[in-house]
Order: sequence, then C-alpha cells, then structure tokens
Amino acid sequence: MRRTPTSRRRFLQLAGASAAAGSPLAAQAARALAAPSTPGGATLADSRIRLDFDRQLRWRVWQLVSGRPVLMSDWTAPDALRISGRPPAELFAVREQSREAVSTGHGPGTRLRACGSAGAQLEKCLEVELYERHPGIAVARVSYRNTSAAPVHVTGWSQGAVRLLSPAAPTAEPAFWNYCGSTHEDRRDWVRPVGREYAQENFMGMTSSDYGGGIPIADVWRRDGGLAVGHLALVPLEVSLPVSRGAHGVDVALKAVTDRVLAPGERLTTAESFISVHRGDHFATVTQYRELMRERGVSSPPAPDSAFESIWCAWGYERDCTLELIRDTLPKVKELGLGWAVIDDGWQNNVGDWQLDRAKYPRGKADMLELVSTIRAHGLKPRLWVAPLAAAPGSDLLHDHSDMLLLDKEGAPQAVSWWNSFYLCPAYPKTQEYFQAMVRRLVGEWGFDGLKIDGQHLNGVAPCYNPAHRHASPEDSVTHLQDFLYGMYQTAMSTHPEACVELCPCGTAYSYYSFRAFNQAPASDPESSWQVRHKGKTLKGLMGSGASFAGDHVELSDGGDDFASTVGIGAVVSTKFTWPRDPKPKDSFLLTPEREVLWRHWIALYNERLLSKGTYRGELYDIGFDRPETHAIEKDGRLYYAFYAPQFTGEVTLRGLGPGRYRVRDYFAGRDLGEVAAGRDRLPVSFSRFLVIEALPA
Repeated sequence: MRRTPTSRRRFLQLAGASAAAGSPLAAQAARALAAPSTPGGATLADSRIRLDFDRQLRWRVWQLVSGRPVLMSDWTAPDALRISGRPPAELFAVREQSREAVSTGHGPGTRLRACGSAGAQLEKCLEVELYERHPGIAVARVSYRNTSAAPVHVTGWSQGAVRLLSPAAPTAEPAFWNYCGSTHEDRRDWVRPVGREYAQENFMGMTSSDYGGGIPIADVWRRDGGLAVGHLALVPLEVSLPVSRGAHGVDVALKAVTDRVLAPGERLTTAESFISVHRGDHFATVTQYRELMRERGVSSPPAPDSAFESIWCAWGYERDCTLELIRDTLPKVKELGLGWAVIDDGWQNNVGDWQLDRAKYPRGKADMLELVSTIRAHGLKPRLWVAPLAAAPGSDLLHDHSDMLLLDKEGAPQAVSWWNSFYLCPAYPKTQEYFQAMVRRLVGEWGFDGLKIDGQHLNGVAPCYNPAHRHASPEDSVTHLQDFLYGMYQTAMSTHPEACVELCPCGTAYSYYSFRAFNQAPASDPESSWQVRHKGKTLKGLMGSGASFAGDHVELSDGGDDFASTVGIGAVVSTKFTWPRDPKPKDSFLLTPEREVLWRHWIALYNERLLSKGTYRGELYDIGFDRPETHAIEKDGRLYYAFYAPQFTGEVTLRGLGPGRYRVRDYFAGRDLGEVAAGRDRLPVSFSRFLVIEALPA
C-alpha cells in the first residue's frame, strides 16, 4: 500500500505525541498499531478493536483485551458489489490510501481512507473511522464508481462481512449466541443459541403484510467475546443482516438487493455501517449503538414518574369487557397496590373511527367521562388503548377518506391482519392530522393520563403508491412512519406533559426509529418468561438509564405467575386479572384467593423497591453463557441480583460489588443468606425457578 503524508508511520508518530500529552487511549492505540500487520497493508486500532487491511482491501478483526490482541475474524472481503451476469466484485487492488485525524459529531477520531480497483471496470473507496469516546466500534462508508466505458447493472451489495471464528479449543454446544433485531411473524426469540445448522436472513423490511422493521443490528458472540454488524442510517433501510453458521465459525454481514444501472463515471454509495467487538453478550453493542444514534439525534425521551407505576389492564376480559366489569374490578386493583387502570380493546365502535361502542357506553362520552372519574376516585390513573394507522371495512373513515389508504403497485390496499383492517399511509399529512386530533380528544377531552398504542403493524409499513399522496418516492411511507408516531407522541405530551405513552408493536423486535415516540416499552406480547427477560435486557440497553420497560401481563409468563422475571430485571409489573368473576368459561384470568396471595406479595415487593428506576447493570453477566442466568440492578447504594434456572444448586458470583462487606438477603422469601465482599463474592445457593436477592452494605 503506497505511503502518503499521513501514512502508518506518521500516524504512529501522532499517536505517540498524543500519548506523551497524557492520552491513555492514544497510548493504547499506538501499542496496538505497533503490532505486526500484513506486508503493504494498513492497520487501524483503538484500545478495544484492531482492523488489519491487506493489499486487496480484505480485512481481519481483533479484539484487544488489556492490550492483548484476540483474533476474532480471519481474512475476509468485507464489501462486495453484485453485478448482473458476472461474479461479485469483492477484491480491489489498493492504489492509494491516507489517514487523518477527524472531529465529527461523535468526537475526535481517526479516519483511514483507501481506494482500489477491480480491473478497469470498478473503483471502490472505503472510509473507516474510530472515535476516542466510542472505543471498540468502527464506522465505515463504501462507494463504487464505474470506471469502464459501458453501463454496469448492479443487483446488490454487501458490506461489513465478517466471520466470528469458532473457539480455539472444542467447547460444548452452543458455542455461539446471537442477537438479531429483525421482526418475524412467528414472534421468535430475539436472543438465540447458534446451532450447527443455524441460518437467519434478518430482513429489515416487511416480512409479511403487517410485520416488518426492527433494530438494524446482528450480534454473534462466543464465550470470550463477540462481533456485531449494523448500520447507522437515520431512517429504516430495506436491507438484511444474515447470520449463518459454517464449519469454521458464524458469518454475518449487511446486504441489500437493488436494481440500478451505473453509467460510466457514475458512483454508488451504500449504507453507513459499523462493526464492533465486545466482551460478554449483546448488551454492550446495543448500548453503544444507542449512544451513537443519540449523538445523531435519535433517542428515547425521559419517562415520567407515572411510567413506573404498576399496571392493571382490563384485557383479561378481552373484547367483551363492559363498564360494569371494569367498575367491579377497580376496588381490588386499588387494594393490591396497583397504580394504573388500562381500558383495552373493545371500547370502540370500530378500528378507524374511534368512537364509543354504544352497546357498552349507551350515553356515549358521558359514560366514558364517568368511568375516568371513577378510576381516579379509586386513586388510579386511567389509560386508553388505541391501534392507529388502520381502518376497518365499514368504518366512516374508510368510506369518507379512502384517499388516506396505503396502496401497493397494483393499487390494492395493504392488509392489517389482526384488526381485519387496511393500512393508512403514515406519510400523508391528512392521516397524520386525523390521528393527532384523535389524541387531543382522548387525552385532552376525555381526560386519560396515558395511551397504550398497540399493533404489530406499527413497526413497519410497505412502500406506498397512492397517486393522491404525490410522494417523492414510494419509500416515503417507510421513512415517515417514525414521524407519524412522533407526531402522536408530541400531541399527547403537549396536551398532558406527564402523560405515559406506551408503544406495544405486538411481538415485533421494535423499530429503533420509533423510540423517540414513546416513554414506556412493554415486553410486547411475550410468549415466555425468557422473552420477558431477554427483551428487557435488550430494551434497557437501547433505551438507556431512566427508561421505563414493562414486563407486560404476568399472565403471559411461564405458569402465568412469573413475577420474578419482571421484578428481577427491573421491569414494571403488569397484570390483567379478572375479579370477582370472569364471564369467560375458557381462558379465565380469575384472581383466585390462592393467586391473590402471590399477586399481593409481588406487587408489594415491586412498590417497595421500584427496581425499574434503578440502573440495570447489563454488562456484568452474559445472558447466553453465564449459568444460572443472572441479572443485576444497582439502586440507592444496593445491588439487586436475580437468578433463573429450572433447578440450581451451587455457588453464584455477585459481580459489581464495591468496597466493604454486604449482607445478602432473599427479599422474596424474607431470609438472610450470609455476607459477601468484593474479594469474596461467591455465595452458595439452591433454588427452583428463581432467586431474587439484595446485597445491602453491612
């Protein structure tokens, strides 16, 4: 690789000078850069990651652990351009390179730029940046230029391709774990072990009529560390992050399908991507991604105090819920110490018009105002369920305003399966205005303190071809969904500054682009306690300290009663019990006397400790490899630990303790378990299902 005025030797001099000026990060980078690379290649490193490039712009990735390099990925062509009728272009002979100090919205850093050629037809230019305040993550930009005299038909591209190598020594399965932020109609786990035949495409667009979107990250890790790939665009992109296991490791990359003809001299720029290395599980990656996106202007708003109060939801009665059933249950809701009463699906005449069902609310608005007043009289806060962006056949909205529909290429409406409705276009100003007016009515006129905004169709939408909307591009609907939701959120907060706005994109992986549009995230219809816990860890990393995550109805957990999986991870308690009767002969959620004892105990424990307001210490334990599965929360000078396993007898390690001794107590059973200290942090225990403990300074 040709040396330039900012060559590797010069960068070492600069790094050394910075170290002399007192920068420990620069000193660590200089030591890493001094390690052997490949002849004629280049190396870029900070205190945690090192990237080696060869003369054909292939790379390999190292993790630096206390200055010691650990090989994560061997030589791979990270980027490729797929061209119709020809093999992919992935090897580019380097003809120039440079290195410079930069200062961006992510702070000071270093940029490596290299350009290379694939014969006389294509030029690739690669820029990779490392930032001092974000060690361990590299941000990359790639562009291709047609240097031939003929057009080039591009059918796709890949970027950031890397293979996490198998452990050096044989290990028990699973050898790897994986987090993928993609949405699937089968509502599969976000965090999964990587078996020998594992393969998952992780498409970030629509995967069915009303499922799509997600967090643009794929993370794979082995016991000693992991790799993650993703992108940093400020709008959703229709890309994939495929993960597959082969004989020598796990492959992950960022890929896209396209159909574009590059004229001679024309340039194609792909997504701005990243690759990161980390110790432990995916919590490190999602936390770092959150910080980078925050610096780019996308982040979760602070949660009001009300977002941490425990929740009762009338969905236990399902759509047959009546005024009488709600009123009769409220005394028990208050008696148990719950803070919210949520009126769920079934109050409305249809999805679309959002008027009251006169069969249940015969006096219309007067009945709803009276119910809100009754809820407040019991010392509870009222919240109302809605499913916006959908219109049912037969609704006045659909009859009078069919121009709001989202239409496909053939002019057909897009179905929202669960609500038996049709999508409305979120990029159409008339749609936005309609639902903002609805929010003003529900919060401002009816007096609700919060909204439960619900539906898997809110996580992503298809491109819109409705000619009435005059979109600049059909993808306007895709990229403006976040603005539609944010408009509803802003309307709610301007009407009621302390409102709790919950977004429940049922069973999906959440779209990061909607995070600025809510201040409470539920576990979103979990199908197991494991989903409650790993969704909680993921969302706490993505939303940050001070955010509100609710465990969703405890009746959806293992056994229908696993409060420990909510309380232990610092989630808000939620239940949909029915009382004093349940008119459903099947699927009853009746609060029997036996269940009431358990409900009362857990709700009291939650209210006493409010661990949902603590700092979730997700970096202390690996959710994949540490056994028993362990979560930790720090609050008010104490550390709280939660352990989960079907059965466990042995020693557990209490990580994160500060100086001094700590008295350990099982706060569910109310019994002392002994003392520990930072240097003596192992504790013998035996439990079934769960153990929740607090370490109090002695």
